[in-house]
Amino acid sequence: MSPNAESIRVSSPLVSAIRFTEDSGPQHHGGHSRVAEAETTALRTDPALIDPTELAGRFEDEKPGRVLTGPVALVLTAATLAIGLLALWQVFRPLAQGSKYYLIFFLAGVLPLVFLAYPADLRLPRRLRAVLAGRPSAPDATATGRSGPSRVDWLLAAAALAGCLYPVLPIALAGGGGGYDAFLDRQGLLVGLDVAMGTVLLLLLLEGCRRTTGWILPAVCLVFLGYGYYGGLLPQTWAVAHAGLDFGQLVDAFYNSDSGFYGTPLDVAATYIVLFTIYGAVLDLSGAGRFFVNLSAAAFRRSRTAAGRTAVASGFLLGTVSGSGAATTVSIGAVTWPILRRAGYPPERAGGMLAAAGVGAILSPPTLGAAAFIIAEYLGVSYLQVLGWAMVPTILYYLGIVLSVEIDARRSGVRPATLAAGSAWRLLARSGYHFASLFAIVGLLAVGLSATRAVVLATLLAVALSFLDRAHRLTPARLVAALSTGVRGVLAVTVVCAAAGVITATTTKTGLGPQAAALLVGAASAVSSEPAVVLALTALLAAVALSLLGLAVPVTASFVIGWVIIGPALLDLGVGAPAAAMFVFYFAVLSEVSPPTALAAVAAAAVTGGRLVPTMWHTLRYALPAYLIPLAFVVTPTGLGLLGIGGPRQILVATVVTALGVAVLAVAAGGWLPGVGPAGVPERVIGVAAGLTLLWLQPVPAAIGAVLAGVMTVGVFVRRGSTGPSGGTRAGSPA
Repeated sequence: MSPNAESIRVSSPLVSAIRFTEDSGPQHHGGHSRVAEAETTALRTDPALIDPTELAGRFEDEKPGRVLTGPVALVLTAATLAIGLLALWQVFRPLAQGSKYYLIFFLAGVLPLVFLAYPADLRLPRRLRAVLAGRPSAPDATATGRSGPSRVDWLLAAAALAGCLYPVLPIALAGGGGGYDAFLDRQGLLVGLDVAMGTVLLLLLLEGCRRTTGWILPAVCLVFLGYGYYGGLLPQTWAVAHAGLDFGQLVDAFYNSDSGFYGTPLDVAATYIVLFTIYGAVLDLSGAGRFFVNLSAAAFRRSRTAAGRTAVASGFLLGTVSGSGAATTVSIGAVTWPILRRAGYPPERAGGMLAAAGVGAILSPPTLGAAAFIIAEYLGVSYLQVLGWAMVPTILYYLGIVLSVEIDARRSGVRPATLAAGSAWRLLARSGYHFASLFAIVGLLAVGLSATRAVVLATLLAVALSFLDRAHRLTPARLVAALSTGVRGVLAVTVVCAAAGVITATTTKTGLGPQAAALLVGAASAVSSEPAVVLALTALLAAVALSLLGLAVPVTASFVIGWVIIGPALLDLGVGAPAAAMFVFYFAVLSEVSPPTALAAVAAAAVTGGRLVPTMWHTLRYALPAYLIPLAFVVTPTGLGLLGIGGPRQILVATVVTALGVAVLAVAAGGWLPGVGPAGVPERVIGVAAGLTLLWLQPVPAAIGAVLAGVMTVGVFVRRGSTGPSGGTRAGSPA
């Protein structure tokens, strides 16, 4: 059965004891106050219980790695430390041979470690198991990697090292080898040994992807490989047909071109992502995660909706430490679920809130998900610009969640919970220095430093500031642990980014991107010839396609595939590159909360013990703005204001109108107008129409939407007058 909050051994540094006071009901109903304690400290004492870190690993896009001890652990630590130092060296003293030369050594360090750190789990795909079972399945020793690497794992690691380092092999061998320059000179003219070593690396990358993310991404890569090889056999009248490529040409595109294994995705993983992951590990070990949770609790400790607000605020702040939706969900859930439960939240509703707040970690500046760095590279813009594009959508996303929290608290009769967490101002005065490195990143980016240098300097600042807290100071041993943890955290995404080269290289060589774009636009044009309708339908079809794609592959791979296949369709219809890229990014991220897989929701259900499918649907309701806002900034030019593009008036109008639309949709989805009372079915239907109309950011639709929102509000007031102030729902009872 799904473990609940009491069956989790809390060992994460993010978890701390929080005391709270809850009222059993309003005083006029004869209720009495009682003091209860969220026994998070007691959860640490049972060694048979599950570690939240392990629980998070089971439901992330990446599979959980092995728990290594002894000499193997020392080997892994030494290797990850060397990789981390190489990444830091590359920031200030880049290798003279160029970035591709560095990527060869980076992948040569990472790929062998994947076979040592991740077990060869040959069971059904994890997401499919969860859906078929209807609940999170319990781990076993094989799946969680309690045993060390086997002889086969060591052999695969050695083969991976050879395959990665072959391009820089200084010895001429069977017409191949001869050093890095000689390898580059053979681009398009690979010899047999080159093809053989490229094939070995291809197979090992696919196996590495299978170990870290499951079966789906390797299968997708094989489909693209098959399309590249057999596409010439398709009828030439088909839009997706091409002249055909032989196997040597494909391996050359993968192994010895700038769009293959060593393309932009791997470049991003080996520069931005690894450095930001190290930064997150440093912040975590310095006590920032604990501070963020405590600050959230202190800020809302006397609010009626303190429990829900604390969960949402914690998710936002922990996004600076963790770029994973599932990990953040489990971290905040381990702390806040006992409070949510005693405040009266049903497990499914609480799980939906936790999952939506956790996924916000990937959407929240200044450390967005890995795909955001790829956006910066693909579009040739600074990472600061990408942060600017994400600012307003992030605010609107959390606006929707906060409104849903307030609505649920009243509709479900949630009891007030006062958290005895101390003064927020006092906590800020004592530990507010944890924000300094975050502000430093933004400030350094603003003055023109590259994102890589900015994050390294911010990491050094975080290390220095850690000595203000004796319990969390980063001594040399703990600093090595942070560096090793950060690099180990990037193993899976590095393999995914390298394997994504199969997709990008095949698409480039065959011209699949423009062909697929033409098919997508053609499908929309078959319905209507009106340009605005064609754009709206294309965006809707693209959203559905991206959501389905995200169910099967990790966020980073989903973005890469979506950008090369779906991005051209939006660009062809006149959508700006920033809007198209952010559209693909948001729908790639939303796979974390999209049924039927919704890994963040599965993780939340594991924490709360709630039923899986209802938890997914509650998550979908909380995350609703994130599905609609990308459509808003794609279908109309005014929508670019949501990305901070345009004049102040355009940005303000787009933000205010969209915020109103998000608020109306939150009321319609939750069935309650805060401060007034319940909304009936007619009012909710009108609210849905109003919200969707408002999101079409044009003067006439916005005016119609505002009128409909007013009609909905009047309807709720009329209903309140006919049923009484309580709206027919007794306080303290679920609606």
